[in-house]
Amino acid sequence: MTSPLISTAALRDLLAGQTSVTVLDVRYRTGGGPSGPGEYSLGHVPGAVYVDLDTELAAPPGTGGRHPLPATEVFEAAMRRAGVSHGRPVVVYDDWTGLAAGRAWWLLRFHGLHDVRVLDGGWSAWVEDGGAVERGVNLTSTPGDFTARPGQLPMVEADRVLDVPVLVDARAPERYRGENEPIDPVAGRIPGAVNVPTGTNLDSAGRFRSPEQLRALYEAAGVPTDGSAEVAVYCGSGVTAVHDILALDSIGVTATLYPGSWSEWIADPARPTTSGSP
Repeated sequence: MTSPLISTAALRDLLAGQTSVTVLDVRYRTGGGPSGPGEYSLGHVPGAVYVDLDTELAAPPGTGGRHPLPATEVFEAAMRRAGVSHGRPVVVYDDWTGLAAGRAWWLLRFHGLHDVRVLDGGWSAWVEDGGAVERGVNLTSTPGDFTARPGQLPMVEADRVLDVPVLVDARAPERYRGENEPIDPVAGRIPGAVNVPTGTNLDSAGRFRSPEQLRALYEAAGVPTDGSAEVAVYCGSGVTAVHDILALDSIGVTATLYPGSWSEWIADPARPTTSGSP
């Protein structure tokens, strides 16, 4: 099993070695925060190209939720613009504990690129561990040859969500219970979902827990890790849910994404919701 994560030391070795690697900077924060392009221009991993989540890794918001999957041709063009090519490894990072980088990882895997990993700890870990910093804007002179072949990872649409044996809500506990909803107009959760907040995937240093710790975490929440049942994950808009999918992938579980997530689910008032402690 190949881990979906890469350490800062391993990325330094890749950049210093003979292997050509494409590095994508996906810095982004839901609800505002530091400007991704601005932060990128002030400092990034050498050779990294900036990718915008809102315009290149998502379609405009609508009935499909706040961050629907991008059109295949839009995503393919964005990845070619960033220099992504078949046969060359890709490393993605952000400064949001992997929540945005995970979206790029999932989309690349979903569209058929298998050698892609998320930098564990992201930009903060890179700087803390003494990684080199490049400033300015890095434009690729030669477009990549990436060809998108969607459907290489499982996903589920709204009409089948309630049929999934194990449904995981990756949002914070207070949003899962419906006690506080800072983003979407309706509070609560999809009936039957269990809660594994993305923050619990990380240790005190902001890096992913060991496979043994992650396995214990998910099993304690009632999520089978032996492949005995399909596991699907959702969040608010389908972006941060991938953090749980990353964690599960690191222990050999290929989880299903519900891309529309809560923001799509509540767009139809006929769909059931619930709240409170399970």
